[in-house]
Amino acid sequence: MEKSDVKPWYKQFWPWFLIAIPTSSFIMGYFIVKFATNTQDSLVIDDYYKEGKAYNVNHQKVENARRLRIMTDLSINDGQIALEFHSGIPQEGNALKLSFYHVTLAERDVSLLLTRDANGIYRGFVEQDLQGKWRVTLSPMDDSWKVQQEIGLPRADKIRFVP
Repeated sequence: MEKSDVKPWYKQFWPWFLIAIPTSSFIMGYFIVKFATNTQDSLVIDDYYKEGKAYNVNHQKVENARRLRIMTDLSINDGQIALEFHSGIPQEGNALKLSFYHVTLAERDVSLLLTRDANGIYRGFVEQDLQGKWRVTLSPMDDSWKVQQEIGLPRADKIRFVP
């Protein structure tokens, strides 16, 4: 009789390979459940009815901007923001609110006030890096009208704002 050199099962490759597949699945499942339960989605809205009512108010503000025929050019250069009106210039000369809403990351949202200089150009400065896709909203301090647009930054040319 011949003796065969058979290794015990724990010294062979295939049993360990077959054990590793379900073990890695359990480990990955644990981390996925942990991340799913410990993180919050900032895009979920709790009160849909309230948001629906706010949509109607916002729609009215956009209609007011159309009625006033507001048209502006926005330029952003190294954090310096300039807004020039072509039509629908506010007569009061009060400051304007310019808000940048990131399309996916709420913590990157930024709002600033633009003040009018002697030439009639509204200016402001933002320190945050504005690269990426943004929903930009322009409105006066009394929120009587609103102009909004989605843009991608950085851009070298002027951004035309028309409601």
